[in-house]
Amino acid sequence: MTNSVVKEFATSDDEVYLKKLGYSIGTTIGEGSYAKVKSAYSEKLQKRVAMKIINRRSAPKDFKEKFLPRELKCMKAVNHVHCIKLFEIIEFEQKVYIVMEHAGHGDLLEYIKLRGAIPEDRSRVMFRQITDAVSYLHGINIAHRDLKCENLLLDYQNNIKVTDFGFSRFYEEPAISKTFCGSAAYAAPEILQGIPYYIPLHDIWAMGVILYIMVCASMPYDDSNVKKMIRDQLEKKVTFSKSKPVSKEAKDLIGHILEVNVKKRYTIPNILVHPWMTLDSPVGEDGGGNNA
Repeated sequence: MTNSVVKEFATSDDEVYLKKLGYSIGTTIGEGSYAKVKSAYSEKLQKRVAMKIINRRSAPKDFKEKFLPRELKCMKAVNHVHCIKLFEIIEFEQKVYIVMEHAGHGDLLEYIKLRGAIPEDRSRVMFRQITDAVSYLHGINIAHRDLKCENLLLDYQNNIKVTDFGFSRFYEEPAISKTFCGSAAYAAPEILQGIPYYIPLHDIWAMGVILYIMVCASMPYDDSNVKKMIRDQLEKKVTFSKSKPVSKEAKDLIGHILEVNVKKRYTIPNILVHPWMTLDSPVGEDGGGNNA
C-alpha cells in the first residue's frame, strides 16, 4: 500500500487548495451529520476517487478525540483487495479529507433493492469475499463494528469492498467491550443488552444478518422495536419465508452465525469450512469473484 501522506494547510478556500493538489471535486455520493463523501478526480492517480470530508467544527468531542483517530489509524493499516483502499489524508483548517478508492456500483443494499434476493451461487461468491475481508481485519486485530449492507460497496465487477471504518478499532486479547456502536439491526443480543462482549463477535453476528438479507431480501428481525427484537433473538431461531426458497445449507449456516449462545456461535474458521461455503460456485453473469 502506498504510504499515506498527511498534509496540513490553513485556508478557508478548500477547493482551491484541493485543486492545487490535483483533485477536482464532483458530486456528493453520501452524507451524514458531520461528514459527507464526494466523488473526485485525482490527476496524480489518473482516476476517480471517493473523498470523505469530515468537519471537525460540527463533530462531537467524543468523535474528534476517540473515533476519528481510530478510523484514520485503522484505514492506514488496512491493505486488502476486499477493503476500500486509502490513498491520502489531507488536513487543513477544521476539515479532514480522506481520499479513498471509488467503488462505482453503489452498495449491497442498493443492489438487493434493485434486484431482489441474490441467487445463492452469487451470494456465495460475495459472502466469501466478505468473510475474506473480515478474516483479514481480525488477523491484524481490527474489529470493524459497523458491518452492514450499506457499508459493503461494489466495484465495477461487483466485487465486495468493505468501507466506513468510523467505528473500527484495534483490539488486544482479552478483547472485551461493552460499547454499543453501529446499527441495532445488525447487532448481537449481548451488545444490545449492554453485556460485555468479545469484540470480534460484533462483526460475526452482523455477517449472519448480511447473509440472511442477501438470500432473503428481508431482515431476519424487525428492528422497529429493539426490546421486542432482543426477545425474538433470545426466544427463537431465525425464521425464513416460505415464499422465497433458501437451501437447507444456507439456513444452517445463518442459524449457526445468528446463535445467541456466544460459546456456540460460529467463528470465521467455522464459517469458512461450512458445506454451503465450500460448494463450487460459478461466477454469475454480472462478473465478480475473489480477486485476492
